[in-house]
Amino acid sequence: MSNHDHAGEESTDFRPKFSTDGLLTAVVSETGTGLPLMVAHMNADALEMTLKTGQAHFWSRSRQELWHKGATSGNVLVIDTIRTDCDQDAVWMTVTVQGDGTACHTGRKSCFYRDMLRDETGTISLSPPIDSQL
Repeated sequence: MSNHDHAGEESTDFRPKFSTDGLLTAVVSETGTGLPLMVAHMNADALEMTLKTGQAHFWSRSRQELWHKGATSGNVLVIDTIRTDCDQDAVWMTVTVQGDGTACHTGRKSCFYRDMLRDETGTISLSPPIDSQL
């Protein structure tokens, strides 16, 4: 048995632990199917807007701005559940995707549409897109 103090891990107090760059990892999956849709990041403002509106907001690291997912495309992510992990440095959201149901900017349902492959020499490559529905 570890001497680790589990009190914070059992508490009902929400105290998100943002990284040194002020971000939490956000894992997003589809309600009902559990299909992983995307992984993004949230700063404190994105987390607050998500909790306030019930729609996913993220921090765009490339654009350095708050991003309301689907605001332009219509594929808004409506939050069904949101959980935090044991040390509160990541969140997992189950969502219903509005619009045409695509969560990936490529037009696919999920951002996870390629398998990692290892050939006989050990070289890693990616498969072609697995399924146009992913």
